[in-house]
Amino acid sequence: MSSVTVINDAQFESEVLRADLPVLVYLWAAWCGPCRLVSPSIDWIATNYADRVKVVKMEIDPNPETVKTYKVEGVPAIRLFKGDEMIHSWEGAITKDKLATMLDSNL
Repeated sequence: MSSVTVINDAQFESEVLRADLPVLVYLWAAWCGPCRLVSPSIDWIATNYADRVKVVKMEIDPNPETVKTYKVEGVPAIRLFKGDEMIHSWEGAITKDKLATMLDSNL
């Protein structure tokens, strides 16, 4: 079962920057067609990489602080954090295989 945690601006520091594992942040919007295509891959990562990475999901429209801080210019967007450092970012649709390869090279 998927273990994606839904967070908001107020939870970002505790859920992402202070997490014990690296964190994959998936930023999306309800109106975003490509987001619907990427979501199953995010769920797959959450299930298959559960021992190596924490996966969180954040809707961009109600969370402008995080969007501004991490310069999200398009969705879907992915930000990978180790501690309080963003170590990788991606914007636009991404395949499950490319997402797994990116994680494998950064974890």
